[in-house]
Amino acid sequence: MFATGTPKLAKYLLAGTVASFLAVVARDGFGVGFPLWTDGWDNTYSLTEFLGLAVCAVRIAHASGRERAAWLALTLGLFAYFAGDLYYTIVITPTESTAPFPSPADAGYLAIYPAAYVALVLLLRARAGRIPSQLWLDGLISALAVAALGAALVFGVVATTEGSLAAVATNLAYPLGDLALLAFVVAVITVAGWRAGRTWILIAAGFGLFAVIDAIYLYQTAIGTYVEDRGLDAGWPAMYVLVAFAAWQPQKRLDARALRGGAMLVLPAGSALVALGITLFDHYVQLNDLALWMASASLLAVVVRFGLTFRANLRMLHASEDEATTDALTGLGNRRALQRDLERAAHDVTPGTRHALALFDLDGFKSYNDAFGHPAGDALLERLGANFAAALEGVGTAYRMGGDEFCLLAPVDDGAADAVVARAAEALSERGERFRVGCSYGTVLLQGETLHPSEALRVADQRMYANKRGGRPSNEETIHQVLLSVVGEHDGALRDHVNDVAHLAEEVSRELGLEEDIVAHVRRAAALHDIGKVAIPDAILHAPRKLTEEEWQYMRQHTIIGARIIGAAPELLPVAEIVRSSHERFDGGGYPDNLAGEEIPLGARIVAVCDSYDAMTTTRSYREARPISEALAELEHCAGTQFDPRVVAAFRTVLADVAVPVG
Repeated sequence: MFATGTPKLAKYLLAGTVASFLAVVARDGFGVGFPLWTDGWDNTYSLTEFLGLAVCAVRIAHASGRERAAWLALTLGLFAYFAGDLYYTIVITPTESTAPFPSPADAGYLAIYPAAYVALVLLLRARAGRIPSQLWLDGLISALAVAALGAALVFGVVATTEGSLAAVATNLAYPLGDLALLAFVVAVITVAGWRAGRTWILIAAGFGLFAVIDAIYLYQTAIGTYVEDRGLDAGWPAMYVLVAFAAWQPQKRLDARALRGGAMLVLPAGSALVALGITLFDHYVQLNDLALWMASASLLAVVVRFGLTFRANLRMLHASEDEATTDALTGLGNRRALQRDLERAAHDVTPGTRHALALFDLDGFKSYNDAFGHPAGDALLERLGANFAAALEGVGTAYRMGGDEFCLLAPVDDGAADAVVARAAEALSERGERFRVGCSYGTVLLQGETLHPSEALRVADQRMYANKRGGRPSNEETIHQVLLSVVGEHDGALRDHVNDVAHLAEEVSRELGLEEDIVAHVRRAAALHDIGKVAIPDAILHAPRKLTEEEWQYMRQHTIIGARIIGAAPELLPVAEIVRSSHERFDGGGYPDNLAGEEIPLGARIVAVCDSYDAMTTTRSYREARPISEALAELEHCAGTQFDPRVVAAFRTVLADVAVPVG
């Protein structure tokens, strides 16, 4: 019912306001009297206004910023109206002569209109922030239509123009003020929405009731049917009650974006129909000029609103098209944009016009991503994309195909294509202290319709991968070969062993459906999984006896040493992770970290199976090689304990595929 933190004083005043208002309803609506205190009973009307005013005054002390300014403006307006009522009751009512018009009471009554307008605007700004211009225009459409309807119904009757200038101005101010207030409330509700919260509903109900009651009063007074102290009189203090309760409702922040739903169309659209109906009705029954001007202004606002909506839709369409053809990370054109531009290039029949299409694939980016993380990888792609676009500015168009693939399309003269592509390739390269990223590329020349766009892309893609395979080895491959040389120089037999394990691990990885870059990591890890043994003394490494516990503890350090050696190259960090875990057991009994099950990297589980198989089927100084069938039986026996069962099954499939006898 009330906002959290509502002070007790406000609650007591609200309770008094309700009690006083019920007395007004009992007196004016049902003719109930209270003989024990006649004077007090007759003044419950003013008491209700005073208590409601006090509730709003307390609200000022508990608000801040625009919220406080809004309630201050509203409280001043309510006070002015209350003062006008008090003046009328104390000064004018006791006199038997005709009341002067206008009087100081009229000044108080009329002051509530501007105060209400200011308060509503400030409160809306405090709760909703910046409101889109389209919503304000919807509010204006509704306001003008409501004002036109009110003017058509009551303005011609109540707005007489007899008397002095002050009398005429005051006589016009009341119906205009009521129409404007009602229209303003409708406009605010149109902007804020019907789900804006109890504060707005109560304020709208209060001011809407005030405007309607006041208009009915003016109409009845004009035709001589108004009777004082009847049910109609309860409408004015009712406004004070509603506004007082609105002051202490929970504050609900309005989200302007949530005010753009289809339901928001109902009120302005209905208002436009009302305005149209008024202009049509005037052809059969003449209405006053104010009603027609208001209705015409509402229809004009509808036309303006239509123009704004059309412009907003065009902008949205252009933005959607740009988004659909733009790579979100680099801002370059995407694959869809390239397809569109290739179609245009294919249909360019200008004599002598040729276009160079080049596809680029970054070399070393995957290792960079693994070494420095995906955020750093995204930042690198942004930098390279910006460099790429700058290199082609005024020459051609840059695209990002996705991942680490880029593309260019440029009109070229004879012999100019190589220079353009070389400049672009340079822009897609970056070096640092611990990394080097370059690119491989394939180029196709298009002239007219001699090569279909999809065919051109396929040829460029083939040439790019041919260039990648036939080019210089990548940074990580170079490091890998250096480390393998270290292993071979240390122990020739060890080199043969790791080569066999690497081949098996590569085939098992493919059998398990791993991606090619992961397969490469597993192959390198299998080849380097024993590199840490270069730090183990030969007396331990080649001991013709069973190792002591202390020697085993020393021996088990080789995976950590190997991971440390390999991890010195950031490009090989994924390989180092596999090597470190290559002697873990599926049941958690391995070393060095006692990992178990899925905690062990899949690559390490593959290497463990392949390494064990090769060790069992290779002759060592201390034992003979075991038959393949026995080695496979041992692997299957240890599946679920030492080895991953899924890897063992894939390993057996690989052996069967290469026609190795297993029986």
